[in-house]
Amino acid sequence: MAGVDVESGGHKKRATNSDINMIPFIDLLMVTIAFLLITAVWTTSSRLNANAEMPGQAGCGEECQGQTAKVMHVHVNENDFQVIWKSGATTVTEQRIPRNGVEVKSDGSSFVRYPDLAKLIEQEWARMGEHKNAADRATDRAVIHTADQLPFKEVAAVLDAVNAPKREVSMNGTVQKVSAFAATFSVR
Repeated sequence: MAGVDVESGGHKKRATNSDINMIPFIDLLMVTIAFLLITAVWTTSSRLNANAEMPGQAGCGEECQGQTAKVMHVHVNENDFQVIWKSGATTVTEQRIPRNGVEVKSDGSSFVRYPDLAKLIEQEWARMGEHKNAADRATDRAVIHTADQLPFKEVAAVLDAVNAPKREVSMNGTVQKVSAFAATFSVR
């Protein structure tokens, strides 16, 4: 059996031989190591990877360097929404709309909708959107600027408004309706 032999150091008394059993200590050590390994794996698998890179055009080389696509920016302010179309650093158009939310109650829960914002975004996409052809699989880009303190139900309502405009895309011979915008976030 694994153990450690411990002798007493006194010379006047008879020497005592005590065995410390090492098996429970090794068992405890192995359980601790297993616990640490399992929690390390769970910690890394529950992580949400995010980066600040904006999506680019795949396979676009030197021929696309002169082109700057228009991007719609939706700023969620305290009292209003600001919808801005930008081409690079140049502002193309800018519109403001009051932040009037409609509270919808369903199955004991409530959520917010912004129908005026959704209508404005649909009109803006119809007027300024670049990817409308069904053969074009690319989507227009929308960047949502919001404060950290904005409640989740309001963030979801803004996302729903941005995803309101739908367009047809031809995929493998079938035409499907998809969102006109690929939305990203910019936290201020």
